[in-house]
Amino acid sequence: MDLFSPVKLGDLELANRVAMAPLTRMRSGKEGVPGDLVVEHYAQRASIGLIVTEGTYPTHEGQAFVGQPGIVTDEQVAGWRRVADAVHARGGRIVVQVMHGGRVTHPDVNGGRRVVAPSAIAIQGEGHTEKGKQPYPVPHALTTDEVRQVVRDFVRAAERAVEAGLDGVEIHGANGYLLHEFLSPASNVRDDEYGGSPENRARLVVEVVTAVSEAIGAGRVGLRISPEHDIQDALETDREDVRATYGTLVDQLRPLGLAYLSVLHREPAGDLVQELRSRFGGHLMANSGFGSVTTREEALALIEAAHADVVAVGRAVIANPDLVERWAGEHPENEIRPHLFYASGAEGYTDYPALRAG
Repeated sequence: MDLFSPVKLGDLELANRVAMAPLTRMRSGKEGVPGDLVVEHYAQRASIGLIVTEGTYPTHEGQAFVGQPGIVTDEQVAGWRRVADAVHARGGRIVVQVMHGGRVTHPDVNGGRRVVAPSAIAIQGEGHTEKGKQPYPVPHALTTDEVRQVVRDFVRAAERAVEAGLDGVEIHGANGYLLHEFLSPASNVRDDEYGGSPENRARLVVEVVTAVSEAIGAGRVGLRISPEHDIQDALETDREDVRATYGTLVDQLRPLGLAYLSVLHREPAGDLVQELRSRFGGHLMANSGFGSVTTREEALALIEAAHADVVAVGRAVIANPDLVERWAGEHPENEIRPHLFYASGAEGYTDYPALRAG
């Protein structure tokens, strides 16, 4: 395999094996509507094999960040339609990452709504709100019926993504947000069918992915997970429990025929990720770059050694809208400006130069 060769992930036909990792950028304003700036940002990166958008909330309650886009209102759907049209006009492919923030939010972020989680356990620390940094509140523990409503919210978001002309969805089951909170024994201490055993903790993710696949077709659906990432207090420190939890998850997803499984892990070629890949039985998107920047050499090696089918790249894609062209031609890369990742406006967002103007 070659990093710059085409690949088909379910119904998604990619021109190359580089994906744009989902990257929180917070440029969609108070109403969560992707505007001109967001359209330009994604269109600039259309030569990437697959764009996975920033996490996008499926319900107002699930908004995790100020300026985060949603896919709840008609205005938000219209905004995403403009993004999809612009990316497609340049020959690109784009899926929206559907992300419920769970307990990683605050009423001053999600419009005064409650904060929800599998269990009433707060994250230790503070989050950014419109009124500055504030401690994370103790969340409301979702009832069994409310958990089932979460499934319906994800399905409706996926249907709206298809309405908007996006090529599919990636379900966010990683990084300490709601679905990951159910997987982690540190954040999920429930005693109903959604808590306790590895099978029960994996149940909600299985139900969400299955229902979304039935609604829009499994070939348009990917799932992102981050076992052992230990972020935002969704701790997973027991390797055997991790193997049992994520093993039963991918075993149950295997028959669906999903487009891909995206795994964020520091060792994508290691035993755990490769075991999960084998049990999943489908295409693997590998992402090792949360703690360090993914390099051209690492991406090439992962594909050439057949440790992944696609490599998700974050910071290098932020700084280089034409990253695939730069990597293919071994051209120098722009300097990354991390202090502007979560700023507002065009600076550090749409003003990174391409190799060729126009």
